Amino acid sequence: MYKHPRQGIEAYSLPPFEANSVGKLRYIPVNNSRKRYCMLEPSSSSPDSTVLVSNNNNNSTHEDTSASCVTDDFNDKIKELETAMMGPDCLDLALYYNDSFVSTPCQVTNSWRSTLEAVSRRDLRADLVSCAKAMSENDLMMANSMMEKLRLMVSVSGEPIQRLGAYLLEGLVAQLASSGSSIYKSLNRCPEPASNELLSYMHILYEVCPYFKFGYMSANGAIAEAMKNENRVHIIDFQIGQGSQWVTLIQAFAERPGGPPWIRITGIDDMASAYARGGGLSIVGNRLAKLAKKFNVPFEFNSVSVSVSVAEVKPNNLGVRSGEALAVNFAFVLHHMPDESVSTENHRDRLLRMVKGLSPKVVTLVEQESNTNTAAFFPRFMETMDYYDAMFESIDVTLPRNHKQRINVEQHCLARDVVNIIACEGADRVERHELLGKWRLRFGMAGFTPYPLSPLVNSTIKRLLRNYSDKYRLEERDGALYLGWMKRDLVASCAWK
Repeated sequence: MYKHPRQGIEAYSLPPFEANSVGKLRYIPVNNSRKRYCMLEPSSSSPDSTVLVSNNNNNSTHEDTSASCVTDDFNDKIKELETAMMGPDCLDLALYYNDSFVSTPCQVTNSWRSTLEAVSRRDLRADLVSCAKAMSENDLMMANSMMEKLRLMVSVSGEPIQRLGAYLLEGLVAQLASSGSSIYKSLNRCPEPASNELLSYMHILYEVCPYFKFGYMSANGAIAEAMKNENRVHIIDFQIGQGSQWVTLIQAFAERPGGPPWIRITGIDDMASAYARGGGLSIVGNRLAKLAKKFNVPFEFNSVSVSVSVAEVKPNNLGVRSGEALAVNFAFVLHHMPDESVSTENHRDRLLRMVKGLSPKVVTLVEQESNTNTAAFFPRFMETMDYYDAMFESIDVTLPRNHKQRINVEQHCLARDVVNIIACEGADRVERHELLGKWRLRFGMAGFTPYPLSPLVNSTIKRLLRNYSDKYRLEERDGALYLGWMKRDLVASCAWK
């Protein structure tokens, strides 16, 4: 999710439309509309021509586009469409038909538009799968043909599957064009948002989706339960971000019968969070210190400015002291650690063994419930589409499509992850999710045993979910909590000792 470290990952934008083997795109402005029809013109291009990816404007391979004004009324445009559909290029014109009437706010009847949208969603999923399947079978001609078709169907401002499809398509293009070498460098560049803008996008996503609040609340509940009789508490957060997780825990400790404990938080930074907050961890430390002072909680903050994804964290960085009850928090971070499939050093398991050696009283784990770590390209694509389709649908319920920041939120907080999972291989792929069952094996091999979650956590999260859609579901099984959207598990949370 949005908290991942970006190591040399460059910003990107969708590949522009390009000439294809059937025709070239021609944009026709429509009166009284901010949208544009997209029509196909006959082209002399060879049937064997393939899609070329342009890295920047200086190496453009696009054909020139032309435009002409449409001045007839709506009935004339409908008549023109009917005439065009009778022509020989029926396949391409059908694509024009879908694109024009699904992504353009035309004055058509609601029933017709709903039917077209349903067909488009169904066809888009099928075409995305067909394209990925062709790539997995090294059928480059079919893959290129499907990409040309998909460019007419996706939209960053459309239905959830159209928006997700835009980023899936970008991942497919990057994967095909780069052939496994420095894949992000093949992506088109767009300006990085200002730090305050990125922080606002993160905050919007935090508020409209309960995933992060669920993870933080469940982890905090386990820590509070484990530390209820301790006088000195040390919490190590391996990706502290903006420090939002610890606000409610400090307040909860302040109300503890008998008085609050002395609390020390060690925060480990990541580049994305540092950029968003516009400075180092001192900003987080000062904010939490002011909060603790307000609630009369003795507090100390220790900052560690290293990147966990390159295994820079050592025990001496963490400042563990005798006489302190230790809690370690892994919230949405361990999936960034390379494992045995990437490096013989296996930093993922090495970090768990190192933490076990610190003798923590409780360790909390929050991760996306997705299986993309060692999966081959095609099953990885299918898993990513299924997972993020549920997430984009959940965003659609809470954040209106006309919200001016929705595209920015999805592009800068979610799309990077999607593209990385689809496009990258080896060490370039930093988004490596595993199902909770695999995490159980890793924690068990490191010497941990499950720590029971507090029953109060379940009821508290249920109250939280009442503020969101009734399509969210909370389930407790095998000592862990799962938050899902309809039938799809999205986030899992558990604790260890």
